[in-house]
Amino acid sequence: MDVLVTGASGFVGGHVARALVDAGHDVRAMTRRPEAYRGAGSAIAGDVDDPASLRATLEGCEVAYYLVHSLATTDFTERDRAGAKAFAAATADAGVRQVVYLGGLGDDADDLSEHLRSRREVERILLDAAPTTAMRAGIVVGDGSISWELLRQLVERLPAMITPRWVETRTQPIALADAVFYLVGVAGRDDCIGRTFEVGGPEALTYRSMLMTVARLTGRRRLIVPVPVLSPRLSSHWLRLVTDVDLQTASALVESMTNEVVVHDHGIEALLGHRPMDFAAAAAAALADRARRLGTGGPLGVPAT
Repeated sequence: MDVLVTGASGFVGGHVARALVDAGHDVRAMTRRPEAYRGAGSAIAGDVDDPASLRATLEGCEVAYYLVHSLATTDFTERDRAGAKAFAAATADAGVRQVVYLGGLGDDADDLSEHLRSRREVERILLDAAPTTAMRAGIVVGDGSISWELLRQLVERLPAMITPRWVETRTQPIALADAVFYLVGVAGRDDCIGRTFEVGGPEALTYRSMLMTVARLTGRRRLIVPVPVLSPRLSSHWLRLVTDVDLQTASALVESMTNEVVVHDHGIEALLGHRPMDFAAAAAAALADRARRLGTGGPLGVPAT
């Protein structure tokens, strides 16, 4: 199939583009700077903030992946709304057979964070205006994921953590390999169009549990003490001080960490015949990938401290 991947320069998009190429598809990797693109597929210039640029990128395209997000900007809600509307209209004009979108888990009955509300709004825009397959995920565990990096860096840098209450919030992380399998697996399937799937690993875990698992895998002993006085604003500044994540992104993610994001429908596992790995296996794979990328010693590339 002729497939377009938006966000091909990003974490998930880059891996999806590679998997699609490996599966034998003709992949166009949409990027603002095609001359600098070094990933899988053929780079093509395009920008969801420039609707006119989408016409050429989508011409003759059968399946289009929408994997862009403006989380690092203060106006991400408005930008993502406009981008989704422009992309949906452009895919309709181009006669695209299927749009595949990755959004966020979260119960609509909950008081969702601005970040998760925006993800849900983009999902509705695409489903209403284009033949879309939507997926919802929590933390994608893989080397290069922002949410994963928060966990890894907290464990690496803080022997003792005075943490916000969100460490007791449950989420359902999914390994990068499993998320990519599902995203690629629905491509070209008419029975997946107009549907929303929830994807996650086999277990719902608290952030505290995930931190302790990462500590065990890396041979570290860590003390975690949650306290009720760290507000989301203070918590985001705390993350910014001890991790490499920028303040705007940290603020948006921290707000979302107060929402429980778990899988209620595992239907996609039966549909595609795939059982995802658990968090410990996903975390070990992410650590091993980082070790290979950095050329560090040991199976996980970290010392026991």
